[in-house]
Amino acid sequence: MKMRYDEAVNWASHQFTASDTAKLDAELLLLDCIAQDNRSYLFTWPDKRLTDAQLTQFQGFVKRRVSGEPIAYILGYREFWSLKLAVSSDTLIPRPDTETLVDKALELIAQTPFEKKTLLDLGTGTGAIALALKSELPNWQIFATDFNQGAVALAKSNSRALELGIDVRHGSWFEPFQPSQSSFDLIVSNPPYIELNDPHLNQGDVKFEPDSALSSGVDGLDDIRLIIEQAKLYLAPGGYLLLEHGYDQAVSVQTIFAQFGYSHIASCQDLSGNDRITFAKLL
Repeated sequence: MKMRYDEAVNWASHQFTASDTAKLDAELLLLDCIAQDNRSYLFTWPDKRLTDAQLTQFQGFVKRRVSGEPIAYILGYREFWSLKLAVSSDTLIPRPDTETLVDKALELIAQTPFEKKTLLDLGTGTGAIALALKSELPNWQIFATDFNQGAVALAKSNSRALELGIDVRHGSWFEPFQPSQSSFDLIVSNPPYIELNDPHLNQGDVKFEPDSALSSGVDGLDDIRLIIEQAKLYLAPGGYLLLEHGYDQAVSVQTIFAQFGYSHIASCQDLSGNDRITFAKLL
């Protein structure tokens, strides 16, 4: 007798003992196997049965998830800002808290009469931030950089698939641009900010993600310092730099901004109420 949908979800969810979202994980994996998008389909047709091929694929997915592999890598995509983004092991998995960065960028744009309408996303990964902003700002020129060739290829692919035109360039941080030829109204980034020896690097989904996109020196702030210093050469007068950082790093990031002469320095909170984004203005 072939396995019913509800039986498959129940069986798989009991395998995912290390997951806080075991049932959701099982449902998402099953939906992919049966080529459906909406979880309500499983509630409507719980007694439908998997084909042999679907069951084999589902069992393979479950095995990978039990090993700790993130759902996004198994499925090959993650939704961010209502955009379906392809993901790979070359990039971080886009997370809901990063939407706070998009929100704050849009808020600053709504409040400020920027003339150039140019924006740069540093370390773009999947292109999540740049593409989310382009979806809201069709008349803006949006650029993105990443030092990882695989990430650049993925961001370009996501740009084409979503028909959101962003200019993705290969290079570390500002490397693809010349200060004398480039200036941006906003620069945004979700850079590495985890301390080098943080034990969380070996736990959960994070252990499958690229270390180069996660950790940044002994205090986790090496890349943030570099970006804050170099951004002064690339921001237009009155432009803003917005950075995502760790939940306990806001004061440190504000201090670095102040050391390099920025003004209007402030932080805002993520979905959990933690300080997650710090931003500042270049006068």
